[in-house]
Amino acid sequence: MSAEAPRRFKPNLLLVNRRKAAGWESRKRAARELHRVGQQHGIRETPTVEAIEKAMYRHETGRVSVTDPIYRQLYCLAYDAKPHDLFGELAGSAEDRPYFTARSHKFLTAFVGAEGAALLREATGCTPAEGQLHTCYSTPVEHPEGDCTLYVWPCGSAIFHLVEHIELSTIAALAAWREVSYGDNIRWAADYLAPIAPPKDESAIYVLGAHWVTEPAWPADLLDAALRIMTTPKVLLHRDRALDDEHLAHAELVEQSLLSEAYDHVGIESFGVPGVSVGYASWSGVVYHPISTERSLTEAEMVACELAVQAMWAYSDAIARQVERGRDPKVPQEHGWRYLRGVRSRLTVSRLRETGQHQAMRRAILQTCDLMPALNQAIETLRDTDRG
Repeated sequence: MSAEAPRRFKPNLLLVNRRKAAGWESRKRAARELHRVGQQHGIRETPTVEAIEKAMYRHETGRVSVTDPIYRQLYCLAYDAKPHDLFGELAGSAEDRPYFTARSHKFLTAFVGAEGAALLREATGCTPAEGQLHTCYSTPVEHPEGDCTLYVWPCGSAIFHLVEHIELSTIAALAAWREVSYGDNIRWAADYLAPIAPPKDESAIYVLGAHWVTEPAWPADLLDAALRIMTTPKVLLHRDRALDDEHLAHAELVEQSLLSEAYDHVGIESFGVPGVSVGYASWSGVVYHPISTERSLTEAEMVACELAVQAMWAYSDAIARQVERGRDPKVPQEHGWRYLRGVRSRLTVSRLRETGQHQAMRRAILQTCDLMPALNQAIETLRDTDRG
């Protein structure tokens, strides 16, 4: 192990976006195209396709800067761009900017049905998951971007819990990273499930993000506003505009403006404790910063709460989709309305030894995710059709 300090990885989102804009979803496809461009333009030292693919991963994730003249030339030719468009800083020196570090928790959620859940558990070797709010099974799975665990509920919900370590200088960069990576994550989840237990509705696969901020980059008087922006990062981005350098630069200006205005939004719920933690939940996700690690919530508590909520969100949504198509929902008797009634109780009724902080987190997440109306409707529907 090296004694050197860990390097700050700053993903080159412009390279990622240019690749996707060219229609090259995979780096392998893009590497073949860059190799072809190099040969077409007579670049004698064009690297092999395999070498280009590895270099692209390192460049796009920020492991290394694009300093090699050959790669700079290949990127500019393939993406029809100038060097500043792909490799220039947005403003000022990146080294002079303070960085924040966090663990990104992504909950890639799909509904595969009870039969699909049984097949998935058997195929992946899932075992009973410990410390969860209701019975489910889990197993580690390989993911190219971080540590990933698959959770499966017998009722048919499946969640890939992906953990990535991030270190960024702006919330705008976080917003752009989310925008780019969520599409990749959803495609990866769909591809993983397809040969084993295809989702009932692939369009219903979604990603819910939560961030555990370990080192903030803002002074104390801006911390709350910064974390509120992090819970709703899309507020920094234009809806229908490519994530180019101009867009990112504008997003940084919006970020500075919202920080100065002490940004808040009616859809954000606080569950922090002064002097102990700062925590916020919204429809878009959850952000938490433990000020006093000995007295704050634990990361495992936040993860368990989100897993339980998103699993039941997916199940309730699947029932609603059947109803909206004019059908009586078909679910196993053991996962009918009585099952959901028990789930609702577990999510909403406080435990005797539950801390006030945990209670506040659970209520804030339930309030902002809009699960309870969907869960209540699912119970009523299944009761009407005599399921469970």
